[in-house]
Amino acid sequence: MAHYEEVNVHGYDEFCKAVSDRKGKDIFAYFSGDKDAQGKSWCPDCVTAEPVVRGEMTHLPEGSVFIYCQVGQRAYWKDPNNDFKRTLKLTGVPTLLRYGTPQKLVEDECMKANLVKMMFTED
Repeated sequence: MAHYEEVNVHGYDEFCKAVSDRKGKDIFAYFSGDKDAQGKSWCPDCVTAEPVVRGEMTHLPEGSVFIYCQVGQRAYWKDPNNDFKRTLKLTGVPTLLRYGTPQKLVEDECMKANLVKMMFTED
């Protein structure tokens, strides 16, 4: 049994609901480009980073929440006014962040297992 909860959401509204439902918990959020029917994202960096991030999830803190969020199709993501960019200040996908803190890994940083592990294990 995993010692953390994983939540899969799609789009900004679902992300916000997942966060508000879990107020007070230690929340890590991973943002990826949408996947097609074959499970492949339009974002090549997301494809490379996901197995690295998943490989470090054993280091997630006890009782924490891991939210896997698909941000939308490429056209939506490219819009500088989308909610993820405007409100969450995301600059790229993939992004891994510790919600409510300045800690975040962006794009190729998500492919570095040591950085991912550090984020999951830092207090």
